[in-house]
Amino acid sequence: MNAPYDGDRGQGADGAGSSGGPPMPPGPGQVPPTPDPYLQTAYDHDPYRSQDLSVQDPVTEALYDRAAHPPPPPGTYQQPQPLYQQPPVAQYAPDPRIWAQTPPPEPDGPSRYLPYGDNPGTTQFVGVDDLVSQASQDHEQPDAFAHLFRDQEGPAGSSPVPAEPEPAPAPAPPKSGGRASGLLKSSAVMAAGTLVSRLTGFVRSLVITAALGAALLGDSFTIAYTLPTMIYILTVGGGLNSVFVPQLVRSMKDDEDGGEAYANRLLTLVMVALGVIVAIAVFAAPWLIHMMSPTIAGDAAANSVAVTFARYCLPTIFFMGVHVVMGQILNARGRFGAMMWTPVLNNIVMIFTFGMFIWVYGTSAESQMGVQTIPPEGVRLLGIGTLLGLVVQALAMVPYLREAGFRFRPRFDWKGHGLGKTIKLAKWTVLFVLANQAGVLVVTQLATSAGKLSGKDGTGILAYSNAQLIWGMPQAIITVSVMAALLPRISRAAHDNDPGAVRDDISQGLRNSAVAIVPVAFMFLALGLPMCTLLYASAGTEAARSMGFILMAFGLGLIPYSVQYVVLRGFYAYEDTRTPFYNTVIVAAVNAAASALCYVVLPAQWAVVGMAASYGLAYAVGVGIAWRRLRNRLGGDLDGAHVVRTYARLCLAAVPAAVLGGGVGFAVLLGLGEGAFGSLVALICGGAVLLGVFFIAAKRMRIEEINGMVGMVRGRLGR
Repeated sequence: MNAPYDGDRGQGADGAGSSGGPPMPPGPGQVPPTPDPYLQTAYDHDPYRSQDLSVQDPVTEALYDRAAHPPPPPGTYQQPQPLYQQPPVAQYAPDPRIWAQTPPPEPDGPSRYLPYGDNPGTTQFVGVDDLVSQASQDHEQPDAFAHLFRDQEGPAGSSPVPAEPEPAPAPAPPKSGGRASGLLKSSAVMAAGTLVSRLTGFVRSLVITAALGAALLGDSFTIAYTLPTMIYILTVGGGLNSVFVPQLVRSMKDDEDGGEAYANRLLTLVMVALGVIVAIAVFAAPWLIHMMSPTIAGDAAANSVAVTFARYCLPTIFFMGVHVVMGQILNARGRFGAMMWTPVLNNIVMIFTFGMFIWVYGTSAESQMGVQTIPPEGVRLLGIGTLLGLVVQALAMVPYLREAGFRFRPRFDWKGHGLGKTIKLAKWTVLFVLANQAGVLVVTQLATSAGKLSGKDGTGILAYSNAQLIWGMPQAIITVSVMAALLPRISRAAHDNDPGAVRDDISQGLRNSAVAIVPVAFMFLALGLPMCTLLYASAGTEAARSMGFILMAFGLGLIPYSVQYVVLRGFYAYEDTRTPFYNTVIVAAVNAAASALCYVVLPAQWAVVGMAASYGLAYAVGVGIAWRRLRNRLGGDLDGAHVVRTYARLCLAAVPAAVLGGGVGFAVLLGLGEGAFGSLVALICGGAVLLGVFFIAAKRMRIEEINGMVGMVRGRLGR
């Protein structure tokens, strides 16, 4: 090596050397040693050597004999020039606000504007925080010259070289990815729960119709059973369903306790308010029945039965509100299944109750029971069973809350904790549902009157409610489930002032729900008759046919009804409840006016069918108004071209499917009759043709949402 080592420093000809100090002058007759240029360059000219504590040996300094070896006289030693200059001292101290600024966020995807012609698809963005965190990590680098050492070792090496470990296999890509997969998973859980709930709800409606019939007695129970739901929605339900979810999400995000205190205050307030409402409603039951249906209130026997049913059913308002608040608390914590599954328990209790009634008294067709002949014990049995179902449904939420870490502790410190703002927002939602329920009230009065005037079964409010129950099932399973999972995410995007994310989520919700909503709407139009003759055969052929025509009239209105539901969630995410109120006023006004026109123009037998068609017409008008307002709210862009193109292509695929499927179903009904067997065969054959033609047409038209759904199903099945 060229560099000297420490033993050569200051070594003379005689081999004696000093370990430190200045060099000794040569004696007489001695040849001075040749200076080593490397030694001078490497050590003597080091400007930092005097600062190095390791070269300042105190022992050598103490034993150095300065008399025998005096230092060179002054002036004969030339000081070496310094090789490095210290940087000048800054005039001002460094400002951390300048050199410690927070770096801008890195882009989520590759940018189009990169320096030096970098490829956006392969460029990896690394932030300052990543560099700092990776600087302290020791990454063992492979020795590039290890093969030379192995070659010199030869076959007789002292120890074998261990084989290099096999590289770890790359992890398999996850089947689900990111935000969309989480949404689909949450939607699937809720859709499954809602499906079971709706199926058991169908069984419940079948048992109720079989026990009470589709005449005046059935209408009386329907009025009493609908009344608590209407009062609940008018008072508390509208705000709980739409306003309080964004507020719960914000409290979980901003409050130190994760929003638990806010949720306890909200639950306590709702329980107190609903207790007062129940007490007033039970006392005012006769007046409420008269408000719902003057036709029933005018009949003494029907009014007595309806008021008795109502006083058993009205306490369910309290348990409805408790169940909804608990469900919204769970939804804000990402637990979506409980709220969709617990209504199954209510349906089971009611099915058991009405099954006991049928077991004791027989079906309506067998007993010919009416409002004059139903015994008080039967009314009491049905009323207690209806109330018990809602109690079980509410109490079933408690284990889910405990599992989520929520403990209910009554809190009455409502003032100054944000509830006032929430109630102010809920004011417009209450007006929203008031306008909506006003339209429902008008339809209820007109349908009850039309059913009594026609003198035929299946032309009153019970038939209208049963057909609407079937019609609303896809909406509750698909659209509500998708938007229940999307609403917290839309609320966060609106809170972060990100209209692009809100627009994308609204568009995604519309297009994903349309894949199933559009063909089902055309299926109701084509096969509504065999559906109802199959489901409500126990009520008689005449009543079942009437309900089938009502379901067909509802059919296509499912499309604007679903779109309206999704669009209004965009306003709720921005805490704008005034716009949905005005929109619903328009919808309710159109529905009430069109229903009244149908009641006046059409025969009494067909008046309720016209009212069902008016329902979809009203929501079609409302969608046009709500769409334009939300588009303006989001900056003039709601992905309208993409959404309209998807719905238009799905409708084009559904039209020939509905024509062919409806023709097959009608032919089967003509051949086999309208009994239960003929209706079942017609529904199966017509439904298979309709879905098959729709799927083939949609694949031919290359509708991307259909392809995405098929790919998701195949991925779930592992194919």
